[in-house]
Amino acid sequence: MWNDEKEMMANQVEIAGGIAEDRDLQEVWLASRSLSISLACSVFFLILFAWLSEEVFEGELQRFDLAARIKVHEFFSPQMTKFMQAMTFLGSIAFLSTLFLLITAFWLSRKMYRPAAWLAIAVGGSVFLDVSLKLSFHRARPVPFVGVVPLTYSFPSGHALSSFCFYGVLAGLLCARIQNPVYRALIWSAGALLVLAIGISRIYLGVHYPTDVIAGYAAAAAWVSTLLLAVYSKRKVKRRIIAA
Repeated sequence: MWNDEKEMMANQVEIAGGIAEDRDLQEVWLASRSLSISLACSVFFLILFAWLSEEVFEGELQRFDLAARIKVHEFFSPQMTKFMQAMTFLGSIAFLSTLFLLITAFWLSRKMYRPAAWLAIAVGGSVFLDVSLKLSFHRARPVPFVGVVPLTYSFPSGHALSSFCFYGVLAGLLCARIQNPVYRALIWSAGALLVLAIGISRIYLGVHYPTDVIAGYAAAAAWVSTLLLAVYSKRKVKRRIIAA
């Protein structure tokens, strides 16, 4: 009887070990898949940005820019202009900087150092990309439909780039702490719609060419994909250290 109990316990330990091993293999596979997807996205958006920049400055997309600007101009109205100006404000440096300081101050007060650090890295990288790319390409602004011509260069759109990085990473950091799939879907949807509205507002107001906005999204997506690549790489290395 004692031998039977020992054999039963050994079987239970073996089953538990097998389940744990299956879970470890599943986690490794998921991490490897996420790593591969992040790398592929980063490369894809870098290639897209490079292609856009080449086509824009060779004049190949000039007809597209003109046609899109004319089409957007058909929807002009006082109410729509107010809405688009509000969307542009939500992607402005002044608003994003203020919101960034408030959110990071709140997180730091709660000792939530990791999300504060990731948001700071995302925002800092987006500012660096915006300034360096504008100075590299020197594309002149189009004649605006509303307001005055901004003092900075046109390519890529800083509003599109910065809002994508800020609201996209913020949505990701919030969803990482929320388990409810409905709330997660709502946060991602709200973030995506807001970023899209900000980009469209820049075209509507006439302060950017459509290709500026698309390039801003592409540069931001490449940067965010690189951050995700760093996150998944760190997790994979950590698992290897624990396993060793």
